[in-house]
Amino acid sequence: MPGSILGNAVRRREDPRLVSGRGRYVDDLPAEDGLFAVFVRSPLAHARLGGVDVTAARAVPGVVDAFTAADLGLPARLAFGLLPDAFVRAPLATDTVRFVGEPVAVVVAETRAAAADGAEAVAADYDPLPVIATPEAAAADGATLVFPAHGSNVAFETAVPGDGDVLAGADVVVSGRIVNQRLAAVPMEPDGAVAAIDPDTGGMRIWASTQNPHMVRDYVADMLGIPESQVRCISPDVGGGFGAKGFTYPEQAIVAVLARRLGRPVRWIQTRSECFLAMAQGRAQVQDFELGAKRDGELVGLRARVVADAGAYPGVGAFLPFFTGQMLAGVYRLPRIDYSARVYVTNTTPLGAYRGAGRPEATALLERAMDRLATELGMDPAELRRRNYIPPEDFPLTTAGGASYDSGEYARALDHALELAGYADLRAEQRRRREAGERRLLGIGLSSYVEITAVGSPTEFGSVEANADGTFRVLAGTHSHGQGHETAYAQIVADTLDVPVESVRVVEGDTALIPRGDGTAGSRSLQLAGSAVLEASRALLERGRRLTADVLEANPDDVVALGDGRLGVRGVPGSGLTWAELAAAAAQRGEPPLREDHDTVAEPSFPFGTHVAVAEVDLDTGEARLVRHVAVDDCGRQVNPMLVQGQVHGGIAQGAAQALFEEMVHDADGNPLTGSLLDYGMPTANELPVFETGSTVTPTPRNPLGVKGIGEAGTIGSTPAVQNAVVDALAHLGIRHLDMPLTPERVWRAAEEAGGQTELSV
Repeated sequence: MPGSILGNAVRRREDPRLVSGRGRYVDDLPAEDGLFAVFVRSPLAHARLGGVDVTAARAVPGVVDAFTAADLGLPARLAFGLLPDAFVRAPLATDTVRFVGEPVAVVVAETRAAAADGAEAVAADYDPLPVIATPEAAAADGATLVFPAHGSNVAFETAVPGDGDVLAGADVVVSGRIVNQRLAAVPMEPDGAVAAIDPDTGGMRIWASTQNPHMVRDYVADMLGIPESQVRCISPDVGGGFGAKGFTYPEQAIVAVLARRLGRPVRWIQTRSECFLAMAQGRAQVQDFELGAKRDGELVGLRARVVADAGAYPGVGAFLPFFTGQMLAGVYRLPRIDYSARVYVTNTTPLGAYRGAGRPEATALLERAMDRLATELGMDPAELRRRNYIPPEDFPLTTAGGASYDSGEYARALDHALELAGYADLRAEQRRRREAGERRLLGIGLSSYVEITAVGSPTEFGSVEANADGTFRVLAGTHSHGQGHETAYAQIVADTLDVPVESVRVVEGDTALIPRGDGTAGSRSLQLAGSAVLEASRALLERGRRLTADVLEANPDDVVALGDGRLGVRGVPGSGLTWAELAAAAAQRGEPPLREDHDTVAEPSFPFGTHVAVAEVDLDTGEARLVRHVAVDDCGRQVNPMLVQGQVHGGIAQGAAQALFEEMVHDADGNPLTGSLLDYGMPTANELPVFETGSTVTPTPRNPLGVKGIGEAGTIGSTPAVQNAVVDALAHLGIRHLDMPLTPERVWRAAEEAGGQTELSV
């Protein structure tokens, strides 16, 4: 509508607080008379745990007490309720440790330094057991069982059974193996929690760096054996999560138990090294594929087999290959899919949902397979994709993978991306360099993707209240960790009520104020909580119109927003009432406050797009550098294009990082070899180009805003585009595939073996 604030690039309202240092994170919170907790963690990946002696720790100056599992007596609990009982995890290890970093004791002291000294003094006996460091090792005949009571190392299996031979009728079949390596989330703020007796209720109050405060509340209440109403979880500013803070962790329950037992606040802040050991990690799939097509490029069918890693204690990460199978059709008319995946327990850090959570793995497989097919057919990768896109008139539809797509215009996104990139000119420059024998080669990689968002939990809470001072308070069951909710939700309310956006205050992350919520994950916030806020705003506007009509003795149908924050009678400007006056009128009449709650229920949506990556590969050093990245993403209606662009930029950075730099590596004994930022190859801005973004807009009919998720799209689209670009740079040497991350050594060795006449030697 004319004058609508929706669709405009409103600056993030949270940023002045955050960039000026006024943000409040868990470790910034004061705790009078507070104590510090440090955990003692296993140095072995798999071992029988004998005695744990905390006597010497208790004697360290400044230490208040030290505890083992027997001292705390907390119940073992499944990380995800649908898993077998054999996988239960004790908050502190009891008889067996199953990964390096599993906590076996906790020390509480007056200072952080004293707690660390006390942790060093704890003595534990470990009897080493054979280590299962990879899912392939877990699957081997006679492999040691990580959980003997379970009877196997298989945590979960899923399949999309094909109808007969899905490759029947194909003129060409390409095959290969794709490795989606294990990644660490590496949020700027590691995990942490502060717990204290709640002075108002006598229950427990916990401040946690989490994406889902209600989940933490429920977990702590369960572990303490008290009603959920007796636990209040507050999550202040959160310095990134990327899915890894969307779960509960044993440390959260333990600090609450310690605070209750000691009668003093207890603080635990994860070190960066602990973050690499204990925070849930992502990806970790090995994918074998066969893709069949006709000679003209028409796709016939896809067969895929996946082996995935669940880590030491299976949780939600064990189920992510289900989404991989669901999304394997991608953006294409792929009539037949035969998919199966098996997820194994290993002696490594548990796997969880990392930005994209199962969907990037599907796109990585499919988009690499499409490039392999294009090479086999001698066809341009863009043309092959264009020939196989699902046309707009086919929507809605259910794919061979079982996904129910809402809307899409895939060719439009491709065309826009190719235009922005100057695709024909890039191909010409690539040919020129090859013909000139230049040592710095150019590669162009494409990736067309579609993903599923707001999957898992289909409902979310939102509330809007008009205050007596003329301001508005929004409550939402989500929780921002960088997405810009304070801005987006305020825009929705301001637009619906026709009030200044500055008058709207957004509150998240406090279970005492917000009755329910499923948190922020899976790119769900705007389409679910945003829609709930929209519907609550509409209900509040309707109530305001009725109250205005009653006060002014007018017909409610004649009451409208006057454009200056007032409601009044159409054609009678002087008749208006401000929202502050309406709040006062409601109070005077003994009516409830002007507050409306709403719970939105919506089906998932399917954003999509095309990314074009341009890489330079130096044959002399093997360095593969991303020099351009063009992303065209379609997330339906955009409430705030600036927020959309920010999410895309962050997603591209993480996706490109997987392609080129990042990998969590364990040795055969389960020891992490990349346990710090000295070893784990996370890029800085120096290693990445300025991203070029565009968009198309294809609204979804599945929520009242018409929006689709955008938080993970950049990650999903960028990774295979960058990988394809590097392989494309070397394709004329006969190189058809390289595993990620595309490190200089890996690229250089491949080029040398292919006859690239590299100048270095080893």
